[in-house]
Amino acid sequence: MSEAPDRKPGEGFIELDRVEKVFDVRKRTGFLRRERRQVRAVDGISFRVARGEMVGYIGPNGAGKSTTIKMLTGILTPSGGRLRVAGIDPARERTRLAQRIGVVFGQRTTLWWDLPLIDSYRLMHRMYRIPDARYRENLDRCVELLELADLLDVPVRQLSLGQRMRGDIAAALLHDPDVLYLDEPTIGLDVISKAKVRAFLKDLNAERGTTVLLTTHDLQDIEQLCSRVMVIDHGRLMYDGALAGLHAAGGSERVLVVDLERELPPIEVPPARVVRVEGPRQWLAFPAAESAAPLVARIADRCPLVDLSVREPDIEAVIARMYAQGATGGAERTAS
Repeated sequence: MSEAPDRKPGEGFIELDRVEKVFDVRKRTGFLRRERRQVRAVDGISFRVARGEMVGYIGPNGAGKSTTIKMLTGILTPSGGRLRVAGIDPARERTRLAQRIGVVFGQRTTLWWDLPLIDSYRLMHRMYRIPDARYRENLDRCVELLELADLLDVPVRQLSLGQRMRGDIAAALLHDPDVLYLDEPTIGLDVISKAKVRAFLKDLNAERGTTVLLTTHDLQDIEQLCSRVMVIDHGRLMYDGALAGLHAAGGSERVLVVDLERELPPIEVPPARVVRVEGPRQWLAFPAAESAAPLVARIADRCPLVDLSVREPDIEAVIARMYAQGATGGAERTAS
C-alpha cells in the first residue's frame, strides 16, 4: 500500500457515546389490525477505538453487531447518542466518510455480479478517484497477497464464496481506507486460505496502521488478529477487554481430542478433565485461557499418541455462560 498518513497513537478514531438504535415494528394481530412495538437493536453502547487498533466485535446472531456497523458507515442513523468516525458524523457526511472507510459485509458483495472481477476494480478506481499510480500499487499488492491473479477475468457470479470474499477484501482496500470494517472475512475459506487472509490483514495493520473492526464467529480470527475483543448481546456491550479475560469471565473451555494407539484408562493431566472416552479416543476439556502446549507435552510423555486436535469454544456458548454466571464483564469494561 502507499505510505500511511500521520497518525497519533491512542487517538480516538471511532467513538460511540450512549448510542441507541430503535426500530418500529408492526405485527399483524388480526384482520385489519396491526400491533406496533419498538425493538431496541442497540441499547446505549459506548466505546472508543484508537487509530491502528484491531478489535474483535462479537456476539450471537441478532445481538446488534450489524446494526452498529451500519451506523458507523452511515447506512443507518442512530436513534440517540453521539457517534463519530475520524471526527465525522457518518449519518450527516456519509459521502465524505466513504473516502475514509472500507467495508466487507459477509454474504453481501460490493462487486458487480455479472462483470469480471477486474472490471469491478476499474469501476472503483473511477468512483473513488484513486490516482493511477496508487491504484496500480494497491491492486498489485492485493492480487499478489490474496492470490487473485487467476480470478481477475472471471465473472463475479462464477466465483466461489471464498474467492469472492478475497475479491471483496481487495475491493475495500483499493482507496487506502483509514478504517476497515470486516464481517466474517474468513467465511467459506479453507485452512490455508484463512491463514493467508489473516497474514494479509496483519501486514496491512502493521504497515498502514489501518484500524480494523472485525465481526466473526471464528475465535481463531480474534486470537490471531485482535488484542482486544468487545462482546455485544441484546444490544448491550457485555464485555470489553482481552480475549483471555473473556474466557475467564465466561468460564469457557477448549477440548483436546486425543487419539491413542490403544484403549487406556482416562488420562489424568490437571487442569484438564476427561469428558468422554470412546475406545482409544479421549476428549479432555481445559480452561480456554490456558495454553494447550503443556497438556500435549505431558500426555505425549506418558501415553502412546497417534493424533490430536484442539476444538475451540463456541462464541455463543461463551456468552451463554457469562449470562448464566451473572458475569457482565463490568470490571473489564473500558468503554468511555
